[in-house]
Amino acid sequence: MKVPDPAPVLELIDAFRRSKTMFAAVSLGVFQALHEGPAELSSLAARLLGATNDAGPLERLLDACVGLGLLVKRDGAYANQPVAETYLCDHSSLSLTGYVLYSNEALFPLWTHLEDAVREGTHRWTQTFGWQGSLFDHFFKTDERRRSFLRGMHGFGQLSSAAVVAAFDLSRFRRMADLGGATGHLAIAACERYPRLRAIAFDLPAVIGMAQDYVSVSAAHDRIETVAGDFFRDALPRADLYSLGRILHDWPEDRIRLLLSKIYAALPPGGALLIAEKLLDEDKSGPTPVHMQSLNMLVCTEGKERTLTEYAALLREAGFAGVVGRRTGAVLDAILAVKEDP
Repeated sequence: MKVPDPAPVLELIDAFRRSKTMFAAVSLGVFQALHEGPAELSSLAARLLGATNDAGPLERLLDACVGLGLLVKRDGAYANQPVAETYLCDHSSLSLTGYVLYSNEALFPLWTHLEDAVREGTHRWTQTFGWQGSLFDHFFKTDERRRSFLRGMHGFGQLSSAAVVAAFDLSRFRRMADLGGATGHLAIAACERYPRLRAIAFDLPAVIGMAQDYVSVSAAHDRIETVAGDFFRDALPRADLYSLGRILHDWPEDRIRLLLSKIYAALPPGGALLIAEKLLDEDKSGPTPVHMQSLNMLVCTEGKERTLTEYAALLREAGFAGVVGRRTGAVLDAILAVKEDP
């Protein structure tokens, strides 16, 4: 019998080392330091580690980042590759550094207990950190951590929101309320695409304050409001189009049913709900990035990723009709559910 190629197994053995290498380089400030220009090892070591530290370990990390395609090394000086300058430096509007740091400090430790999460079917907050209550309540209790995470999520939004709002023709709608809108990236993308649309980014007071910074630099800033509130507890802003971006996958079915029913009741006839989530294939055999995100939901939330059929069942139970899903080719897919005229 021919021996199978071990490459898939060897690649997975190595995969977490590659991730952690990038995480460590971001955490140490490597890419941000090189945003100022190329630098030699001794200069970087003095800036990042202090003058008395051995530069040898840092050299290993830097050379590994060269091998990963994140840095380039010429004549003994290191410099950012364009991909690092774009996604791993704080100055960029597409920066993912906040989410990288969150992955390093919160998700990486949580994932070490994946076996227990599978056995018990519950998140790992208490086991990993000793926390009682939501991961978000504890990890984001400082303003610095919250803002860093939101910057990262804005970067993710920049990669997907334009594709989500283009997945369906939304030109008939006049007022959109993006619930859990964070930095407003979905509302911004929608208003920039549809010139007659007005929008509200609606989120918790500790979160929504950051949205105005991003809204203010949009060409559609005069048509976008930021409103503080809790979509489970407070009245929803008036709208004929609601949106939920990466919200439903955080919650179990009972909380989803509550939220969808509330949205349905608030919509006028002919109104709709736009959902941005990763969609599993109907037989749940893929895509692999969605499998990985669903396991991530297992260790850090009470939710999971779902198929279009599973989302449609929840939406129709709430009263929605005409549920349609679209693959966008971006990080998130799109679902549109309509409230029919009586």
